[in-house]
Amino acid sequence: MHIEPGDIAVGVLIGRVSEYFDYFVYGIASVLVFPSVFFPFAPRLEGTLYAFVVFSFAFIARPIGSFLFLIIQRRYGRGPKMTLALILLGTSTAGISFLPGYGSSLGALAIVLLSVFRVGQGLALGGSWDGLPSLLALSAPKGRRGWYAMMGQLGAPVGFIMASGLFTFLYTSVAPADFLSWGWRYAFFVALAVNVVALFARLRLVVTEEFEQLFKARELMPANSAEFFRTQGHMVVIGSFGALASYALFHLVTVFPLSWILLYSKQSVSQFLDVEIFGAFLGAGGIVASGLIADRIGRRNMLGSLAILIAVFSGYAPTLLNGGRLGEDVFLLVGFVLLGLSYGQSAGAMNASFEPRFRYTGAALTSDLAWLVGAGFAPLVALFLSAHFGLGYVSLYLLSGALCTLGALWINRAIEARD
Repeated sequence: MHIEPGDIAVGVLIGRVSEYFDYFVYGIASVLVFPSVFFPFAPRLEGTLYAFVVFSFAFIARPIGSFLFLIIQRRYGRGPKMTLALILLGTSTAGISFLPGYGSSLGALAIVLLSVFRVGQGLALGGSWDGLPSLLALSAPKGRRGWYAMMGQLGAPVGFIMASGLFTFLYTSVAPADFLSWGWRYAFFVALAVNVVALFARLRLVVTEEFEQLFKARELMPANSAEFFRTQGHMVVIGSFGALASYALFHLVTVFPLSWILLYSKQSVSQFLDVEIFGAFLGAGGIVASGLIADRIGRRNMLGSLAILIAVFSGYAPTLLNGGRLGEDVFLLVGFVLLGLSYGQSAGAMNASFEPRFRYTGAALTSDLAWLVGAGFAPLVALFLSAHFGLGYVSLYLLSGALCTLGALWINRAIEARD
């Protein structure tokens, strides 16, 4: 049986949609639900910041999950590893959906359990790495790698549209008290179902003999950890920082603006979610366009060009977010377009710099570190800085991500030239 790149792309897209849907369900709930349910003792701003702290736990746990589950894969195989990840992910998401709030008899234990389940989600998502994005990159026809690379990235806007649409429906369909009591839990029930179905679909795909043979032929197998970090550790850091502009922008146009609107704007939550959904469609268009452009000018050239545009955009962020509803909407829509163009090529743009036998492990850990450094703390940092020091500091935060991307791309080119 011959496996076409399109077959691999379907598996990548399934995995990414489920992953991003889960992330955005939790991210939106961190703004609309968790401050009132789990942190009612704190003012709204502090409660949202506490919720964003717990939000970051999954990003901290994810590289640990990748590392631990790669050890499991080396010993027991890809199937048992992904099955265990599925069980852990399902248990964690179900645990959140049934968790009583701070006002129940659990009290502070509810916050502890929320944190434990969030860590479980991060470990499971790290463990669910199947290697399909790397396999897709290596199997793409020459001159079409940008096009195939963007396919998996479409999971981000699709997952965001699904999560935002679901929360918009729940938020507007039930009374506020009912939404905070039980309405929000339906989103996590749906996330549980989507993740379980998607992970089973990927599991059935990657454990087939044809795919196993293709993984082995491409040398996409877990590497020895000690040898990997000794010889390739620097490339993990360079690769993760190479996508930092895109990952920093990621939550600054999705989760953070929602918290800013709720706390400091007169625009309604449902109207703002509608604008974000429209912006996500623009972002999806930007991702598709990125595949066409990258195949003409090169993926790394495109990442560098978009980092410069994101740096310019960062300078206008305070003016737009302080510009009333029109300014807020323009910030979102322009931000989503830039995000789509940059994020469409941000995954694995420098994975070719890894030695072939280290590429499987390197791709997993590079992605995890990029999420941790670029996106994991973005809502927390952006809201804290803007609330206490002004929106100008959000500009500096985004600008620093753009500069890190440009620096990492320059270092990567210098290393290639030297070698």
